[in-house]
Amino acid sequence: MNSINSTALRVQAPHRAHSVVLSSDTPEFTRLYIKFSTMASRISTLKFVFVLLSSFAIAQMALAGDADITSDFLVPPDLNTIDENFFTFTGIRSLADSPTNFTVTKASMVEFPALNGQSVSYAVLQFPAGSTNAPHTHPRSAELLFLTAGSLQVGFVDTSNKLFTQTLQAGDMFVFPKGLVHFQYNADANNRAVAVSAFGSANAGTVSLPKTLFATNIDDDILAKSFKTDVATVQALKSGLASK
Repeated sequence: MNSINSTALRVQAPHRAHSVVLSSDTPEFTRLYIKFSTMASRISTLKFVFVLLSSFAIAQMALAGDADITSDFLVPPDLNTIDENFFTFTGIRSLADSPTNFTVTKASMVEFPALNGQSVSYAVLQFPAGSTNAPHTHPRSAELLFLTAGSLQVGFVDTSNKLFTQTLQAGDMFVFPKGLVHFQYNADANNRAVAVSAFGSANAGTVSLPKTLFATNIDDDILAKSFKTDVATVQALKSGLASK
């Protein structure tokens, strides 16, 4: 045991009206010293464990996204042999020259299984004149958009409800931070726009706000109260989305 400095400890006994002074030379002092030291040690240990667990949780949130893999690549269980064709995607060859509606052609792990575990994917966005990519989010990745033709109005809203907007010209790039609501709009009434988007996930996911809110059977009264409108307006919005 570490030596205890010669001193005195003043203790207020719970059943006494006055305090008791214990000398460091008495057994009582030694027992209390050991007890208080043990309690302090336990409290310090708990604090350390709490900090350690908190740090681990923060690190996990910071690393949240595609899981890391311990092999060069992942092969689907139903595929016995692979060759260079497994690592080749040809789905973008068949892009329509002039689609009549906004069109997304994806190259994610769903369409291109070789991307599984590689934390990357692409999408080609085609905007006919006057078309829009409605407000949406990507829960698992940021989006880096490269405009190859035409012009686009783009924007996103951060968690403080601040809107960031920009008008892009062919050759420009714009990043939409992970998980934030964003949109793209081709305001040109005569010309199309084409963009390529890169994602830091093999499956970034897309949550369309109009469809999520008005095409998923959320109760009309809940939506009406949330948007401070009436049920008839909510039903009209639902009807408009259902017809597309």
